[in-house]
Amino acid sequence: MVMPSRISGWGRYPWIEAQIAVADTTSAARKHLLAWPDCIARGAGKSYGDSALSQNVLQMTPLNRILAFDADRGEVVCEAGVGLDKLIDAFLPKGFFLSVTPGTKQITVGGAIASDVHGKNHHRCGCFSTCVNWIDLMSAAGEIIRCSPQQHPEIFQATCGGMGLTGIILAAALRLQPIKSAWIDQKTIYCRDLDAVLAAFDEFADMPYSVAWIDCLAKGACLGRSVLMVGEHAGCGGLSLPEKPTATIPFSFPNGALNSASIRLFNTAYAWVHRRHAGESRVSLDQFFYPLDGIANWNRMYGNRGFLQYQFVLPRSGGADGLLAILSAIAGMGMGSFLAVLKLFGPANRNFLSFPMDGYTLALDFGIQPGLLPFLDRLDRLVARFGGRIYLTKDVRMAPWMLKEGYPLLDRFLQVKRSIDPHNRFRSLQSNRLEIA
Repeated sequence: MVMPSRISGWGRYPWIEAQIAVADTTSAARKHLLAWPDCIARGAGKSYGDSALSQNVLQMTPLNRILAFDADRGEVVCEAGVGLDKLIDAFLPKGFFLSVTPGTKQITVGGAIASDVHGKNHHRCGCFSTCVNWIDLMSAAGEIIRCSPQQHPEIFQATCGGMGLTGIILAAALRLQPIKSAWIDQKTIYCRDLDAVLAAFDEFADMPYSVAWIDCLAKGACLGRSVLMVGEHAGCGGLSLPEKPTATIPFSFPNGALNSASIRLFNTAYAWVHRRHAGESRVSLDQFFYPLDGIANWNRMYGNRGFLQYQFVLPRSGGADGLLAILSAIAGMGMGSFLAVLKLFGPANRNFLSFPMDGYTLALDFGIQPGLLPFLDRLDRLVARFGGRIYLTKDVRMAPWMLKEGYPLLDRFLQVKRSIDPHNRFRSLQSNRLEIA
């Protein structure tokens, strides 16, 4: 059955009218694919922008079975609609955890592969694709192709990070990591400025996980004021997650409630608290990896106009100067971000549209407001000037020139896409805007 629906990404911008078909079986997915001139697969709807928006949308969450598990290899085989939360619930009690996880567990395996998501351990373990043994992909012709680093490797490299534009991800085999505890031993370090936090990333580069909150409105001697959190899996403490109460944002905040004044007040308080309480602690996996999952519908805080997340990466060479220029521009405009996260990346992988490169990534949330889009165009030029690129999973407004500038393997991606989708049947609002065809 095909149902009309009004949908958006997690940023609630833009909203569109779409035809939604539910893929509860492989046969149903093939039936709808072949009946439509074009479509895009959609998982949990947690990508921020328009990468999973189209006139025709194939909803993949009903394909959510865990099919097999090999404890000796730590390999789980599951359908694409399985959520990361379901994998954690099933395998944490057995002593296994995701090898790579983003900042939410409320996404699907298919979405994690299509975005080639990264986490707090990229500098040590790379992207999600590093733990993917194989993928079953439905092509535009309705055929199922099993691809892996060894079998159809170019299709694998185009699909991991390819934003669903190579086909419909049906199932995958993933490697989990063995752990001894549901807890993380965490160390919190207050950093007075940008130089201090970048030096701290280097100092703690041997730690498995690292992430920093950064005050993007701080100026002068405090520019880049940050709180760095590093962690490693505890060696004891049990394999059960503690009960965690979930708060809910029941309605949309008034537009503009998160403004420069309220964000500056929050940032000042956050920095003060963590400066007073820096040191070592033991926190749960949920606290360390998924703090925002404890606030249902937190995207409503930005009001009915919605928000967008602007995430870029700069190469390590020149990255400090680039971050300084971009943070100075943000502080100067007063367009503060309520959530600003800085991470250290390791080397880039071989996937054609995968986002990370050896350097620094900064993710910023901006409520939709007058003057925002021209300002982000200005930031694009700074990112390009310092050799960086924009994360497709968060993008909702980038211009085609920026895609070409930031992704040097785009032509190789397009060659693979043309070979398995010659009529460009897999497309999204994002791919149309970026002229990916």
